[in-house]
Amino acid sequence: MAILEEPIKGVKEVRNYINGEWVDSKGKIVDVVNPATGKVMGKCPISTKEEIDAAVAAAKAAYPEWRRTTPLARTRVLFRLKELLEENFEEVSRIQTMEHGKTIDESRGETRRGIENVEVSCGIPTLMQGYYSEDIATGIDEWLIPSPLGVFGIIGPFNFPFMIPLWSAPYAVATGNTVIIKPSSEVPFSQMRLAELAEEAGFPPGVWNVVNGGRTVVNGMLEHRDIVGITFVGSTPTGRDVIYKKCGETGKRVIAQCGAKNFMVVMPDCNVRATIPALMTSFFGQRCLAGANLLVVGDDNKFYKSFMDGVYDMASKIKVGYGLDESVQMGPVRDQEKKAKILKYIEIGIKEGAKLALDGRKPKIAGDHPEDCFLAPSIFENVTPDMRIGGEEIFGPVMSVLRAKTLEEAIEICNASPFGNGHAIFTQNGRSARDFQYNVTSGNVGVNIGIVAPVAFFPFSGMKDSFFGILHTQGQEAVRFFTESKVIIQRWF
Repeated sequence: MAILEEPIKGVKEVRNYINGEWVDSKGKIVDVVNPATGKVMGKCPISTKEEIDAAVAAAKAAYPEWRRTTPLARTRVLFRLKELLEENFEEVSRIQTMEHGKTIDESRGETRRGIENVEVSCGIPTLMQGYYSEDIATGIDEWLIPSPLGVFGIIGPFNFPFMIPLWSAPYAVATGNTVIIKPSSEVPFSQMRLAELAEEAGFPPGVWNVVNGGRTVVNGMLEHRDIVGITFVGSTPTGRDVIYKKCGETGKRVIAQCGAKNFMVVMPDCNVRATIPALMTSFFGQRCLAGANLLVVGDDNKFYKSFMDGVYDMASKIKVGYGLDESVQMGPVRDQEKKAKILKYIEIGIKEGAKLALDGRKPKIAGDHPEDCFLAPSIFENVTPDMRIGGEEIFGPVMSVLRAKTLEEAIEICNASPFGNGHAIFTQNGRSARDFQYNVTSGNVGVNIGIVAPVAFFPFSGMKDSFFGILHTQGQEAVRFFTESKVIIQRWF
C-alpha cells in the first residue's frame, strides 16, 4: 500500500444497520471530518427515537431464535467474523486513522485488541458452562445454568471507535443475547464496516444492529423497557450522572467505564533507557489509559534533572502529522473543539504557576496539512495535586510533572485523586513494585508498563470515579455480565 492510501474515498454516507438491512435515517445529518486533512469524509445521521425503537424491536424479535441457537453454532459465526477481520485488518485499521487521527501503528494495535476479544468469545462453549451437584439433600439435585437475558445496548466513545464496542458485543452475542451498538457520531465508519463484516459472517437479522446518533439514541436505550443492560465508555460526568443513574432507575445492569487521571510513578532505580520510551507512548495520546501525571520520587535533584532532560529530548523529537504516514509518531486530536479544550488547560496551568517547560501549541507538522487539530507534546513542571492540570482529565498530549520524597507519599498522592483507572510504577526494586501494586487504588496497575491495557481474557478494570458497576468488560467478567445465574433445584417422587 502507498503510505497515505485512504480506504474511504470522497464523502461516504453512513446508514443504520437494523434487522439485517442498511437503512437511511430520517434524522439530521452531520459532517464527519478527517482531523488530519480537515476534509469532510462522510455524512452521519443523528437518528431519531423511532429508529432506536425499531432497532430494539428487531433485536427483541431475533432474541428467542438466537438464544435457541447452540453455543457451537453461535461460535462458528464468531470464528467467521474473526477470519473476516483478519482478512480486512489493514483496511479497518486505516479507517480508524482517517476518522480519529491516531497513527496507523496505534490503529493496528486497536484492531488487534478488538480481534482478540472476538477470539476469546469463541470459547463460549466452555466459558458459559454451569455446574451441578447431586444429592444436595435426600433425592434432590441442584445445578446452575448461565442464561442469556435479551437485548443489550453498547455505547462507544470517539477515541477507540473499533475496539471498545468489541469489549462487549462478541461476548453478548456469544452468550445468546442480541445487541444494538451506538458509535460516536464523530467516528461512525469503524462500526459501519464491522457491521458489514458481521453480516457477511452470518449473524441472523436483528442479532447485530448499529444505530448512529447522539443523546436521543442514548436516552432511547436508557429508557426502553426491552433493553436489559448497557455498556458504556466515556466521560465520568456522563457515566455517573446519566448512564449509571438511569440504569439504576430503570433496573438495567450496567458497565460504565469512565474518565481517568493516571499517574506514572518513576523511582530513582528505574531503567531509564527503557522507561522514557515507555512514557512517550503512554502520555501523548487520546486514551483513558494514557499517562497524565509523571510523579518522580526522591530528593536526588541530579537524577531528576538527568531524567527530565531525557524526557524533553525524546518528547521534542516526536514527529507530528497525518497518522497514515508510517513515519509519524503522533497524529492530531479528534477535532478543533477538543484542541481548544486542551489549549485552555495549558493556559490554566500557566496561570496556576506551573512551568511550561515544553510548549506544544505551535507544532511542526509533517506534510501539507492544516493546523486545525494538531498539537505537539507539552510538559509542565512544578505541578501540585491541587492544580487543575494535576487533578482534572485533559485528554490530550500534556504531561504534568510532580515530585514526591518517598514512595509512600507518591501512593498517597495517587490515592487522593478521585480517579482510579490505570496507574504504573517504574522501578527495578521488587519491594517497591509490590508496595505500589498492593496499596494504590487503581483498577489497572502497571509495573514498568506505560499503557496498562489488559489483554482480552482479563477484565478491563477501574475504580472510584473511573468505573461504575460491578462487573467489567472483556473475558470471564463479560460472560457473567451478559448472563444471569439460573439455579435449578429438582426432586422426583
